[in-house]
Amino acid sequence: MELDHGMDFEDYFPYMISSLGAEGFIGELCNGFSLLMDANKGLITFESLKMNCCLLGLEVRDDELLCMLMEGDLDGDGALNQMEFCILMFRISPCLMDDGDSPKFLPQNVDPMLM
Repeated sequence: MELDHGMDFEDYFPYMISSLGAEGFIGELCNGFSLLMDANKGLITFESLKMNCCLLGLEVRDDELLCMLMEGDLDGDGALNQMEFCILMFRISPCLMDDGDSPKFLPQNVDPMLM
């Protein structure tokens, strides 16, 4: 299932990295995860994603939310942990990925526990 809303995607991640540095950028990704996660489970679940989309005024269909979760769910539990979320954010950034789907930008001197 592919999402296509006819909108152009502008990738702000390279600008954020140059402005915030690697650690600051990873910190912002972690903040984004915290905003979307279910506080009780520590994961981004279908329910937490749906609720937060509504709070943000975004109208996203259930099948689109499930597609988002499936795209990033590496361990098959149906939810995103912080590491899966950060990996997904790198994967959807065309400016941070090369042709081989490997990150062009790998943060240096960033505590792996932040990810």
